[in-house]
Amino acid sequence: MKKKLPGARRRVLIIVQNLPVPLDRRVWLECKALTAQGYQVSVICPKGPGDPSYQELDGVAIFKYPPAREAQGIAGFVWEFAYSWIRTAGLSLKVRRRRGFDVIQACNPPDTYWLLALLWRWRKVRFVFDQHDLNPELFLSRFGEPASLPSRIQYNGLRWLERRTYRASDHVISTNGSYRSVAMTRGGLPAEEITIVRSGPDTRVMRPVLPPAGLKQPGTFLLAYLGIMGPQDGVDRALEVMEELVHRRGRTDVHAVLMGFGDCYKDLRAQCTELGLDDHVTFTGRVGPREIAEYLSAADLGLGPDQKTPLNDVSTMNKTMEYMAFALPSVSFDLVETRVSGGDTAVYVPSGDIGAFADAVEALLDDPERRAALGRAARERVSVELDWRAQAQAYVSVFDRVLDRPLDPQRLTAWPFAVDQARPDAGLTPVDLDDPEAFSAFLADRGVASPATTPVEG
Repeated sequence: MKKKLPGARRRVLIIVQNLPVPLDRRVWLECKALTAQGYQVSVICPKGPGDPSYQELDGVAIFKYPPAREAQGIAGFVWEFAYSWIRTAGLSLKVRRRRGFDVIQACNPPDTYWLLALLWRWRKVRFVFDQHDLNPELFLSRFGEPASLPSRIQYNGLRWLERRTYRASDHVISTNGSYRSVAMTRGGLPAEEITIVRSGPDTRVMRPVLPPAGLKQPGTFLLAYLGIMGPQDGVDRALEVMEELVHRRGRTDVHAVLMGFGDCYKDLRAQCTELGLDDHVTFTGRVGPREIAEYLSAADLGLGPDQKTPLNDVSTMNKTMEYMAFALPSVSFDLVETRVSGGDTAVYVPSGDIGAFADAVEALLDDPERRAALGRAARERVSVELDWRAQAQAYVSVFDRVLDRPLDPQRLTAWPFAVDQARPDAGLTPVDLDDPEAFSAFLADRGVASPATTPVEG
């Protein structure tokens, strides 16, 4: 056991390289959980389009740097990691001068910020590793088992970086039981130094709303994808499913909305055109909470096209739980952790089987009663078993322990959540989930029969 620090210091610096904040929804929920419990939170992350270098949102100070150019090949990734590390290290000095921090939380990928944590250890700064990805498994998923000497060097390098991150950590946060097992076996960590914090949605905020008229036309079905569009995310498979439905089965009543961005975005747009699907697929690019709420409330089905790979099989897909929060049934390729999230409220098909995926989609589209039943069950499951509130309590307790703050169950239970989305005064009309008739009516038509909502100026 590592010796705890005395005192009641409560300043946290969160480092993110993969996404800007607050676009990274898990990290933003973590920030809000800490501030709600009296912690001072600073964040270092890359800029998104149009983002300022510094902003303060809901009491969280966010320091941003221009992102590295898109990586090409191993040299490109080395450059990206080195550039981001140096920019982050420089901003950590600025944060230290302006606000201070007592603990660093690094969110991977990549597994490089253990070195920065060691450099700050001389100032008695603690280190929490929030493991979002298994980078060795990511390598295997993209490139297969390493056969050549260069690929073995790259793979072993990732394993070494992961081990160094585990060893430098005062505590590890795992997103699910599969990741926790890796931390215990491959990382050699004792169970008491690892806490599972799932990426459950705040279901008081993520909830069905009445979508605006025209988002989906009567007599048509809307399929939705929400997430990153990288090589491992399988969005190309979603397009293949749409080709099967539209061109081979004549389902011209089906439209898909693909929300998100990533390394494959341009290639996916080109693939959509090549498949003759431009009239049946909408790419939104980067979207905010409002667009997500509208589209997932209007959609009839959510899509989980992530294929079975060494990484995907053991990773929690946030999209699955976000679909559930909007009472949206989904069809996904069969993955271990996707089943843990979705339980019996989703439909699973063999990985990579486009025909089986299309069969499952068609079966649900043609069975409105089953869609409604699955949507109701999904909302119930995510609200009762997967909601962020319980995860937030586990998350904050990590920092209470690391910084030797007395554990106070009463304080953790009295959680001051702020409902800042899906309110009438934000231009969105929530579905009354406590009214059985109103909820049933919504599930039956997903808002198509609802009158257009008129945004209320805030």
